[in-house]
Amino acid sequence: MYRSIVCVFVLFYFNSSLTAQPKTDQYLSRILAGNTDAVFSKVLQHPETYRLQIIYTQINRDRHNIPHFKNYYFHYDSLLYFNPASVVKLPLAFLSLEKLNRLKMKGVTKYTPMQFDSTYTGQKVLFKDSTAANSFPSIAQFIKRAFLISENDPYNRMYQFVGQQAINSNLHQKGYRDIRITRQFMNFTPEQNRHTNAIRFIKENGTTLYYQPPAYNTDSFDFSHIIKLGKAYYNRNDSLIQEPFDFTMHNNLSLLDIQGLLQSVLFPASVPKQRRFQLTKDDYHFLYQYLSQYPSETSYPKYDTAVFYDSYAKFFFQDSTRHMPAQLRDFNKVGWSYGFLTDVSYVVDFKNKVEYMLSATVYVNSDSVLNDNRYDYENIGHPFLYQLGQTIYQYELKRKRKYPPDLCKWKLRYDHRNVMDKRPSLKDVDN
Repeated sequence: MYRSIVCVFVLFYFNSSLTAQPKTDQYLSRILAGNTDAVFSKVLQHPETYRLQIIYTQINRDRHNIPHFKNYYFHYDSLLYFNPASVVKLPLAFLSLEKLNRLKMKGVTKYTPMQFDSTYTGQKVLFKDSTAANSFPSIAQFIKRAFLISENDPYNRMYQFVGQQAINSNLHQKGYRDIRITRQFMNFTPEQNRHTNAIRFIKENGTTLYYQPPAYNTDSFDFSHIIKLGKAYYNRNDSLIQEPFDFTMHNNLSLLDIQGLLQSVLFPASVPKQRRFQLTKDDYHFLYQYLSQYPSETSYPKYDTAVFYDSYAKFFFQDSTRHMPAQLRDFNKVGWSYGFLTDVSYVVDFKNKVEYMLSATVYVNSDSVLNDNRYDYENIGHPFLYQLGQTIYQYELKRKRKYPPDLCKWKLRYDHRNVMDKRPSLKDVDN
């Protein structure tokens, strides 16, 4: 039964990887055309200007509750660059957990305290993490911080743990051959990004359980595809450079790849074994929890919920109320940078027995100047993604299903903020 699903997935993947023209399904176009909101219509009518890409995935269960997936596309092109920004934290979390499992070191788990040394120019040490209950860094704490509000340093630390070489080789071996992850979020040079820190896993008394030496990536990257956007940009010295910004050596992946990565963890049996990650049952549960948990439910880290409200990292549901529908959970990862906004989501509505996947990226930079912090996030980007989310959600509420899904798997136990906790909340976070 799974074989037919897998074959369709594989055949489509390899065909789409060779696509040079945007792919649009009329079925999805008709659904989107039903929303006449002015901002939404404007972006849909000019997909090239906004570098718009959308993937909507219907999920239909059979009588055994086995999910079957059908993708629909709007202006999807695997070769159309978008800056993935924080969505690269998703594969780094998966790879970090997988590496821990492959180490098979006694006493070393995702909760084990870690310490990072500086072993190359520009690297920063990390011995403590004030956001953790035990005040120590760990893979578990990095994933929480990377998922809940998309903090940046946890991504850097997972990158350092897995290593640039292993990140790319492991993803390529799994079949995600077009993914390229080359950069930390630290303004490093390409050479600095090839080096990663020495790391120690320790007991809380300081005893070393496992030592990972510094690493250097000797593999080469294919940067033959030149990617330049805009008409001007500000460099790191705040000087205006009158030429396009060069993304050629930046992180790069396709929207289908990142949705495929999310699907591979949420629904491992729906993808070929090659594409799955080596994770434990507890790893899967942990990922599910923090892909869908809200900042207001979390004590460690204790985020200021006036700044980091429940829909803060849920772009498809981010309206003026800042609240999430009570009957719904969104398992997702967002990214924003250089005028790009991206959300990759699996949405579950328990009350109405609805589930679907939705992924989209949009570029909103009307002045065509990069690094000027004058992007159209608030007046175009976020309103568009919210309208897109509502369009698909409302359509799914009305869509007929032969077999209503059993969604018990996704009814998770979440953390609860202690109302008696008087510690100051985090307001100023790098994300």
